[in-house]
Amino acid sequence: MTGTLRQMLTCHWSARRIQRYLDADPAAPLTPGEISRLEGHLATCARCTRVVAEHRTLHRALSLWSGGMDVDPGSVQRIRDFLTTINDEDHA
Repeated sequence: MTGTLRQMLTCHWSARRIQRYLDADPAAPLTPGEISRLEGHLATCARCTRVVAEHRTLHRALSLWSGGMDVDPGSVQRIRDFLTTINDEDHA
C-alpha cells in the first residue's frame, strides 16, 4: 500500500514536469536534481515512460504537419478572386 501511494505521488510529480523536460524550455528549466529524479522515475515507470513516448510522437507529428507543406498557388489565387468578388459585390 505504501509503495503504491509513493508510486502515485512520484507519477504525479513527474507528470507535472514531463512537458518541461521534453521542451527544455529555458523560461521554465528543471533543476539538475529534478532532471535526475525524473529520469530515475522514467527508468522504472512504464506508465510515465509511455506518456513521454506519446508526447514525443505528438511533437514529431506536429512538426511534420506544419513544416515543409507549400500552399498551392492556384488555391491562393482562387481565394483571392473569391474575396475580391465578395468585396466588389459589397461596394456595388
